[in-house]
Amino acid sequence: MIAAIVPVKALASSKSRLIPALDRESVERLSVAMLGDVIEALLGVSMLDRVAVVTPDPAVAAVVRETSAEVLLRDVPGLNASIDDASATLAPGPDDATLVVLGDVAGARSDELAKLISACAPRGVALAPSSDGGTSALFRRPADVIPAGFGPDSAAVHRKLAVDAGIAFCEVQLPSLAIDIDEHEDLVRFASCESAGARTLELLAELMPEPKS
Repeated sequence: MIAAIVPVKALASSKSRLIPALDRESVERLSVAMLGDVIEALLGVSMLDRVAVVTPDPAVAAVVRETSAEVLLRDVPGLNASIDDASATLAPGPDDATLVVLGDVAGARSDELAKLISACAPRGVALAPSSDGGTSALFRRPADVIPAGFGPDSAAVHRKLAVDAGIAFCEVQLPSLAIDIDEHEDLVRFASCESAGARTLELLAELMPEPKS
């Protein structure tokens, strides 16, 4: 069994580095749009048995319930603790696996997510790095084969965790997963990305219209 997990923090504290380029209301709308695009991409991966969002925010949970994804509404302090707690709930078996995809990778494509899953060894870790050295998506089989290590330079952190655990590690460069939206520059890059999610792209056209010539 393979479960996908999308961790999403409370909207009121989301994406603070996008301010003052966008106001708080716009940032929250953007977070919801990005999440919708990520969920759609995950639901399009036939290998996945479950797609769930873990969040402490009832407003985020309400949005997710309008989709075919599951919700884990719980407040576990810390991103990595939240991910591992969700993994234990959704994929508790010794042969169960998890695919963790951050909620701001709004360009994610179903076929590339499937490619990441297929790249992983029967017991190991496969990772799709972001352009800044982070981790956009992490596949673990079994789910507890290494702990989640998201944060600054997390691609290197996950690589070291796998090496230290003596398990297979594979890093896969996937263009649709390269951009995670944290800063204004990421928004500009994303707007020209071929795989840009429709919800996010539509909202960006409203929030950041091109200047008239």
